[in-house]
Amino acid sequence: MARFEPKPTESPRERVFVVGIDRPGSEWTVEDSLAELTRLVQTADGDVVGSYVQRLTRPVPKTYIGSGKAHEIADDAVAGEVDVVVFDDELSPSQQANLERIMGEGIKVIDRTALILDIFARHATTREGRLQVQLAQNQYLLPRLRGMWSHLVREQTRGGIGSRFGQGESQLEVDRRLVRKRITTLKRELERLEHRRGEQSKVRSGGGVFRVALVGYTNAGKSTLLNVLAGADAYVQDELFATLDPTTRSVTLQDGHKATITDTVGFIQKLPTTLVESFKSTLYEARSADLLLLVADASDKNVREEIATVQMILDDIGASDAPCVLVFNKCDLLGEDEIARLRDWQPDAELVSAVTGSGMGSLGLRVAREAMQGEQTMTVLIPFDKGSFVRAAHERSHVVHEEYVEEGTLITLRADARMRAELEAFRIG
Repeated sequence: MARFEPKPTESPRERVFVVGIDRPGSEWTVEDSLAELTRLVQTADGDVVGSYVQRLTRPVPKTYIGSGKAHEIADDAVAGEVDVVVFDDELSPSQQANLERIMGEGIKVIDRTALILDIFARHATTREGRLQVQLAQNQYLLPRLRGMWSHLVREQTRGGIGSRFGQGESQLEVDRRLVRKRITTLKRELERLEHRRGEQSKVRSGGGVFRVALVGYTNAGKSTLLNVLAGADAYVQDELFATLDPTTRSVTLQDGHKATITDTVGFIQKLPTTLVESFKSTLYEARSADLLLLVADASDKNVREEIATVQMILDDIGASDAPCVLVFNKCDLLGEDEIARLRDWQPDAELVSAVTGSGMGSLGLRVAREAMQGEQTMTVLIPFDKGSFVRAAHERSHVVHEEYVEEGTLITLRADARMRAELEAFRIG
């Protein structure tokens, strides 16, 4: 008989209720929205053991759902030993405080925003990613501090010993100052990183490298697509927000063009405003790209709504003006009739499967064609003592023909407007 019984080292998975409102006219059905919320809970290592829906035209100002429904959920949560109740929309500070009082101690009340922030905090690996998440968390926390100190305020109202020091309000003001100071510090650090990123982007732009950014709904397969297109080794996992930090890889396109491909953070419906704001420096890659590949999961029944969500967020961050190619991924999961319907709906889209490789050759050619837009062919004769221009021509344009003649290096190339301007003094013919 063993002297000591082994004990599990992993924390038990929390039991979770999810709660949503069925609002007439919503783009997403409440069932689909709660299904996505359930996947978010699973990504955060929780188990959904019950879901609740109330049909309302708008959330109840005090408690988001009706107070009767809230008490029903509270009773069921106690009976079912539930740890967390997650609401599908962002709760106001007063709604959260009121719901916490109804649910009672021992049951956490959070909203979709807090859940997404928690997932982002788990998955951010770079310094910039962690700073961005911390900024969003602090911005979310600031208006909710009063509720977190409400237990001290309640002690003051009872009177008696210790009730005259105002410890609740005093601590609240101290915490508010600390959080505001932290927000200011984080913003300053992120501004420095964004400035550095902007300078690096200018260097790449000046270097004539064609910049491609992968954007799309979370779990659409962007990282897998990057691995196929660029022979990369980006982290791939079948979960929401598997990768947050942008990954950039260099690639030579099929026509010889040099390009960079960047995998950006995935989007989701009801993406917290604080996160969009905090991640603007990361999303700079999308704003400064020469071409966006909007990757969509062709097998998802909500693909139309997901594309609309991505387009709305791209518009919010000022990236909607860049040329964009719609890429339907995971087409290996569709039947012939479904493929035909996609082609009828979006005839200009690329239909691919990053897993099987189907359609990847066509996508590569499409990117190469987009890279050639705006380029023109010119022939230049560069003297031998101007070798730096020959090197620039190779690095920043597509050399069609090159030969050495008595006067120097004769090159025929396809170049963009900036490169043509720099080589204009050597143009012949």
